[in-house]
Amino acid sequence: MTGTPYAPYLTSDQKEVFEDEAIRLLVVTVGGLDQAAEICRNALRAGKHVVTSNKAVVAAYGRELTTLAFENNVRFLYEASAGGGIPIIRPLNICLSVNDIYEIQGILNGTTNYMLTGMYRDKMSFEDMLKDAQAKGYAEADPSADVDGFDAARKIAILSSIAYDEFIDYQKVKCIGIRDVVYADHELAASGGYVIKLIAGSRKTAEGVRVSVEPKLVSKNHILSAVHSVYNAVLVRGSYTGDSLFYGQGAGKFATASAILGDIIEILEAPGRQTLPGF
Repeated sequence: MTGTPYAPYLTSDQKEVFEDEAIRLLVVTVGGLDQAAEICRNALRAGKHVVTSNKAVVAAYGRELTTLAFENNVRFLYEASAGGGIPIIRPLNICLSVNDIYEIQGILNGTTNYMLTGMYRDKMSFEDMLKDAQAKGYAEADPSADVDGFDAARKIAILSSIAYDEFIDYQKVKCIGIRDVVYADHELAASGGYVIKLIAGSRKTAEGVRVSVEPKLVSKNHILSAVHSVYNAVLVRGSYTGDSLFYGQGAGKFATASAILGDIIEILEAPGRQTLPGF
């Protein structure tokens, strides 16, 4: 860690960070699940605010971590975990909180939206479009989290947990990816006035909350049909506001950094405002 003016501030010892009373806030951008979750737990127990972009941690342990933050009089914020640069979690928690939100529909994965857009526009196969997405850095070497819908499942579980004030287990989300979508499907959809989108959705019903991620036919007259390439959008339906659309870049280093910095600023401006326990 030499050769940088920041060397005196760098450490590989987590314990040193947790025990330093001068450190009041941690930004956790570590990937994976268990290690990142434990870092968040230890920081909150040490009385430090936590900001994270790790959707896997929030989807699996969000209820536990928000409760832990409340118990230690600190804040646990995660705006970047579900929408990247799209401000959606704060509006759900604050701006739309007086609404009875009854439905969320969204395009929550930029990789698959880029692929579906290109498959139809350029008449490409799934395999060729995946190679294109990987070459441009939109898809990982192992693309399963994106193309099988798991990434979108985590995001819709987070948003639904907040919107309906009920913990939604992402592992129980009905999840169908785009591997079986072919160009002929796009042609057939277009002939009927539709486009194919990977829709992450949830809805309140008499039997409870139904949540799914799957390719769907979206009318060309529907607002989500106009969301192309790597862009994401979330349509929230509330009892008083009606339809509210949140649109923007769902991923990317600058979009994610924007959301993280927004959380940091919120904590700096109101460090004493507690995170309510549970989703």
